[in-house]
Amino acid sequence: MIHTELIKKAALFAGGVLFGTAGVKILGSKDAKKAYVQATAAVLRAKDCVMDTVTAVQENAEDVLAEAKEINERRQEEEIYSEEDQEQEDEKCE
Repeated sequence: MIHTELIKKAALFAGGVLFGTAGVKILGSKDAKKAYVQATAAVLRAKDCVMDTVTAVQENAEDVLAEAKEINERRQEEEIYSEEDQEQEDEKCE
């Protein structure tokens, strides 16, 4: 039993070494490098597209924020004028 387990472990180790060596050669080949370049180029294009979308969303968010601030400023001014008008009417009645 010990002998067969030892043979299995040695065979697995040898298979791993062969697979690793073949993998390194395949990963270092010219065809693989071309594939890496193509994949990297696709990722860069996708990144540019995502960044364009992010920029558009940021610009829209800034516009929304600016308009919301304007609305709040107008409301605050209207409330101040409304309060002043109410105070003037109260003074007239006294």
